[in-house]
Amino acid sequence: MTSVYHEVRLAHDPRRDVLWRALWRHYFRQLIGPDDCVLDIGCGHGAFINAVVARTRIGLDSWPDFPAYLQAGVEPIVGSAVEVGELVKEPVDFAFASNLFEHLTQTDLMTLLGGLRQILSPRGTLNIIQPNFRYAYREYFDDYTHVTVYTDVGLCDLLRASGFDIVDVKPRFLPLSIKSRLPVHESLIRAYLVSPIKPMGKQMLIRARVRSATA
Repeated sequence: MTSVYHEVRLAHDPRRDVLWRALWRHYFRQLIGPDDCVLDIGCGHGAFINAVVARTRIGLDSWPDFPAYLQAGVEPIVGSAVEVGELVKEPVDFAFASNLFEHLTQTDLMTLLGGLRQILSPRGTLNIIQPNFRYAYREYFDDYTHVTVYTDVGLCDLLRASGFDIVDVKPRFLPLSIKSRLPVHESLIRAYLVSPIKPMGKQMLIRARVRSATA
């Protein structure tokens, strides 16, 4: 089923590489240090983790073909995102999940978050990009594998209930997909990131960290 999904809904598209290289250069680079360990959960074709510059880069996905798309130096782990706490063997400074949580039941997501609490370093953060149902309700279930609805408010509350504190929330961070009418070009992506106006902005960004025991 996973391989079929990548043929039907998530075929390799060079525009995705352009998007994530631009997002790295103009946004995520300021959040990730050269000595960090970066984990991309549900990394797919690896467009994000391939763009990252860091000491350790790890891609995790249940799709058995994904390692072929990773650059040299990116460690592949083939397995379920729900088992991240058991599969990843070193502290993670920057955990990333793009368009993943809506594919999981809430029970599985709670298990995943529990695993992340165990492997995130003391300064580690969880960084999430995914459709915001508040703005993407018309298209949300065009993807037949979406099973759970989240808005920026609901997902933040779930994270808090799971032992995380919210660092940042951007309800409209990006357009829903590269299949939108907006062209995919680095200069336009850079301008979009800094603009206070977000046409077709239907993907949210949430950043969180594990709540301190003294909090």
